[in-house]
Amino acid sequence: MLMWRSDFHGPDLATIPAVTGVQAVSPVWEWEKGPEDTDVASQGSRQVGVSDITTLQAAREHFERMYRLVGGIVVRRRVVAFVNQYTAPLLRGRYSDKTGRALFRAAGGLVALAGICAYDADAQGLAQRYFFHALRLAKASGNKQFGGYVLALLANQAFIVSEYRQAVAHADAGLRACGQYLSPALRADLNLTRAKAYARMGIDTACHQSMTAAEQAAAGIRPDNEPAEAGYVQPGLVELQLAEALTQLNDLKPARNYAEQALRCPSHPRGHVQRILTLAKVDLRQGEVEQASASVMKALDAAAGMESHQLNQRFVGLRDQLDVTHAATAQLAVERINARLAIPV
Repeated sequence: MLMWRSDFHGPDLATIPAVTGVQAVSPVWEWEKGPEDTDVASQGSRQVGVSDITTLQAAREHFERMYRLVGGIVVRRRVVAFVNQYTAPLLRGRYSDKTGRALFRAAGGLVALAGICAYDADAQGLAQRYFFHALRLAKASGNKQFGGYVLALLANQAFIVSEYRQAVAHADAGLRACGQYLSPALRADLNLTRAKAYARMGIDTACHQSMTAAEQAAAGIRPDNEPAEAGYVQPGLVELQLAEALTQLNDLKPARNYAEQALRCPSHPRGHVQRILTLAKVDLRQGEVEQASASVMKALDAAAGMESHQLNQRFVGLRDQLDVTHAATAQLAVERINARLAIPV
């Protein structure tokens, strides 16, 4: 029986690093190669129905919107509290195999979001734990596409912690195992992570092949046909990630073109900040200090009220690059970044 264990009980799991190697691969192997759950029906005391599943879906959407507005540090406790108080009792309830699979699918969306929030708070081991649990829920639900979404999260996390080969392996697992079940948006995202990882490893040919595959997949995106969680693959996200990969390859002219395209597309507040910061990063690589400084100032304005370790780390990287230029406009941006970082999160 799948059970939920809160990270707010017991040892401080937020300080545990993400696992690598065999420990990171085993849950993915179990999802891909392990036996399917033949019957997930449960005979608990509380009857679970369609309205309960609808509530879980609505909660995930609600908390995701909050995350995009204010960041994962603030939202994580809200998500986990909801899972503890509402979702966990449902998992211990009474339901048929069909209802149980829908329940695991909906619960998995919330658990994955808890992982995203932990990741945003730089609790990488905790985030990975959530993602592995969400992957197990995906297995129980029988929903391959949702499993592919969780693999995309694991691949992105591996990339962020500089485990580039692991990022490629997770992305490959999602692309390989989900096959025809994988939506265009998720296929695009998995290929984008592969591209960025190959760029960091200096493998140009594989990077460009993955970028091409991402663009081809993105051309088939139809938002109404995508799973709810794939909403993060908004217009401009593909261009944003292509700009990141090309910047790493030092192919700066097309990188800036993609960064500008991404910024022209509508996005949620958090995504908008990310796009401004990517343009600033490209401008700095090109030696355009004033343009980069102006972009950083805009990003700081747009990020007001957001508590996110990941965003703060991006500001730190840009601050360090701006500081060594000694330009007056750069120093103003540096001072404002320092003021933001002085606020405890």
